[in-house]
Amino acid sequence: MIGSMHCVGMCGPLALALPVHRFTLTRKLFSITLYQAGRVFTYSLFGAILGMAGRKVYLAGFQQGFSIVMGVIVLGLVLQYWIFRRATHPIFLSGIYKLVQRAIARFLRARKWYSFFLLGAANGLLPCGMVYVALAGALTTSSVLHSTLFMAGFGLGTLPAMMALSFFGPFVTLPVRNYFRKAIPVFGALVGMILILRGLNLGIPFISPVLPHSPGTAILCH
Repeated sequence: MIGSMHCVGMCGPLALALPVHRFTLTRKLFSITLYQAGRVFTYSLFGAILGMAGRKVYLAGFQQGFSIVMGVIVLGLVLQYWIFRRATHPIFLSGIYKLVQRAIARFLRARKWYSFFLLGAANGLLPCGMVYVALAGALTTSSVLHSTLFMAGFGLGTLPAMMALSFFGPFVTLPVRNYFRKAIPVFGALVGMILILRGLNLGIPFISPVLPHSPGTAILCH
């Protein structure tokens, strides 16, 4: 839900561009819900894919150190944002982002009922610092299910603000959206510190639980 501030600032223009202004209230609600469902679907899919990688880390017994490394990386990204005042995105994904932008433009022109879901799914593929932070957390989970639910929860947490923006967008001015964006590095730093604490095995429930170094030895029954 804290990440919603970033969504309002970064994805606000796209949410405001949805061609729903002349729809009836029921159709408008249905279309906006489809759009948001598309975003949550993409985030959940990311969670499932990265959950497979995180599961391999867990099975190898490296989850504790991996959590600390991911926390350091998140803090490094926050630090560079504070210094250079801009987010860093993987260069090798630039070509994919251009394809996604063209797909978004096509879906905006289509105006079919299913195009709103596809538009939201494409929106979830755009570069986003908050998504990167969430993915870092998803990678440190011990199962595909937990990783998927983690990313689904991230998407669902942004729904209230994004739904409200689609309905009351004209009242959310650019200065307000920029103000929201300024709070995001603080949230990113907190997530980075929590990931580091999680890897330190301090025995603090939910914050730094004791993580097993390996999943244990399987028992074979004959």
